[in-house]
Amino acid sequence: MRRIFPDYTYGPGPREGCWWDETIDGPDWPEHQDETSVDVAIIGGGFTGVSAALHLVESAVSVAVFEAETPGWGASGRNGGFCCLGGSKLDHAKIARRFGQSAAQAYGQAELDAVQLVSDLLAVHEIEVDTHSQGETQLAHSPRAMEKLRRTVDASGTLHEQHELTRIGIGGSFHGGLTLPVGFGLNPRKYLFGMAKAAAALGVEFFQKSAVLSIQNVGSAFVLQTPNSRVNAKKVLVCTNGYSSEDIPAWMSARYMPAQSTVMVTRPLSQAERLAQGWTSDQMCYDTRNLLHYFRLMPDGRFLFGMRGGLRSSPRSEAAIRQKVQQDFQRMFPEWSRVEATHIWSGMVCMSRGLLPFVGPVQGQAGLLAGFAYHGNGVAMGTYCGRALARLALGQDSNLPTPMTQTPRRFPFGRWRRAIMPPAYAAMAFADL
Repeated sequence: MRRIFPDYTYGPGPREGCWWDETIDGPDWPEHQDETSVDVAIIGGGFTGVSAALHLVESAVSVAVFEAETPGWGASGRNGGFCCLGGSKLDHAKIARRFGQSAAQAYGQAELDAVQLVSDLLAVHEIEVDTHSQGETQLAHSPRAMEKLRRTVDASGTLHEQHELTRIGIGGSFHGGLTLPVGFGLNPRKYLFGMAKAAAALGVEFFQKSAVLSIQNVGSAFVLQTPNSRVNAKKVLVCTNGYSSEDIPAWMSARYMPAQSTVMVTRPLSQAERLAQGWTSDQMCYDTRNLLHYFRLMPDGRFLFGMRGGLRSSPRSEAAIRQKVQQDFQRMFPEWSRVEATHIWSGMVCMSRGLLPFVGPVQGQAGLLAGFAYHGNGVAMGTYCGRALARLALGQDSNLPTPMTQTPRRFPFGRWRRAIMPPAYAAMAFADL
């Protein structure tokens, strides 16, 4: 595999200290050995791959999922657990300018459908994931940001002026906020493993430590090579998102941009500590910065706080971003400046050049499909795209909006494309002032 970050990024270092690992044991998937044949092989055991597997097996096809690491190792097992609207970095107006008003409306409906899909899966398969929050609240980090929220609010949202925030249990140096009634918080690891358990019960085979090292098109089928085995498949789904490889398949090269996000979790806060900061709500929240912070009080009283991470990856860089996330937390919530962060970790989100998710065929290779680029909102959108991939593999209509079906253009500079990120981040930070 050829990846664009240093080897450290794909090792245990950034993941060490992940709180979710302590909340549920991972399933004991075997390593794939020898040779096997299936209707559909899925590369990647995260939200997208497991959702695709679950929806495929319901149509009585044979499915095998190949995870390069252990269950829940990637972004799906270490994210912030926000099941919410999102998936694109473009707002409705920008999507409408690019694709037309009807396409923009269809994309907006897809985001709503993605959240509903997760809710439906939890209910149908009786998956307990510690859900909470009635939608999500965006908090203005500046007076100018609050003015923008006032201009953009519509009948679907509830605007909160600065003096009203304390009444809903949100305390901090915010200038107001906007609540949308869609979405909820959850434990992402419990969700992922719940979906996998349901899929396995229906016949999906899951394999860990079974990285796909090559994909070869042989006639109307494919041969996948893992470290210890060979897989024959009629169709292949690539569901690796921010942990993709430049050559699995070669078409992926430069079509995705991994970006780091870092999360911390505190010890449980006492009622007195919550009151001191004025934060008693269990609402999912994020601020209006381009380089945003996201945070929520979890059911066990711990406070989760995350932010877009550093641009480099090394032991030294990881130590620096972990220090930065704590500093931002203490600045934004000064009454908790002495509250211990018991867990801190980092992982990779994924962007496309067009700033939209993609689901569709790999050009020139019938039967090879890919889904990726959720821009930090993979809980709902990854699940939704997994279902869409399953439909495409079955020859069904995916019902995807046009903006999600456009083949992503390649980023400039190929394997060195990370060079565009520092000036982009600097511009976003300046805009946040």
